[in-house]
Amino acid sequence: MNLTELTPVLPEALPVTDLAEHLRLASGFAPDPGQEALLRGVLRAALAAIEARTSKAILRRSFRLTLAAWRDLGEQALPVAPVTSVAALRIVDRMEQAVVADPAGWRLVADTHRPLVRSVGFTLPTIPVGGRAEIDFSAGYGATWTEVPGDLKQAVLLLAAEFHDNRSGDRGMPDWVAALVAPYRHVRLWGLA
Repeated sequence: MNLTELTPVLPEALPVTDLAEHLRLASGFAPDPGQEALLRGVLRAALAAIEARTSKAILRRSFRLTLAAWRDLGEQALPVAPVTSVAALRIVDRMEQAVVADPAGWRLVADTHRPLVRSVGFTLPTIPVGGRAEIDFSAGYGATWTEVPGDLKQAVLLLAAEFHDNRSGDRGMPDWVAALVAPYRHVRLWGLA
């Protein structure tokens, strides 16, 4: 299984102004040339850390899941939530010939923690030996920062501030940030994803 981010978070989607206000950086003065790049960097790091901990995409973007075999013949869990749409399900053979699976044969089961692509019939399309399946999908709470739930926004800003102030990287995720993202974590029982 391989998850690839097809569209990155755009720089203008990052809440640089919110973080600057949160850090109470001076305003009204000539901006420090490296300050905006630093703020973008700590915001990207905070987003990545929280997304890794929760398996949630905070800002909406496109992903591709590549699989050599289905985990379950009738459905396949997607590793990131909340999924807003599945653009395509392709079967690629070992000669790199791709066939788009008929959308009438599968459907998206939107779930807060474990979205699925589920077969409408008995099984998903067969993956040939040496081939793969590719699922292109969009996931995230919103395309803009204003659409993100408030507690996740606060967690990102708090963690970004921690990264900004502690650049040595010698501490883990603070307890107060972990508490804010705890409701978004997927609880895995008996090793099931």
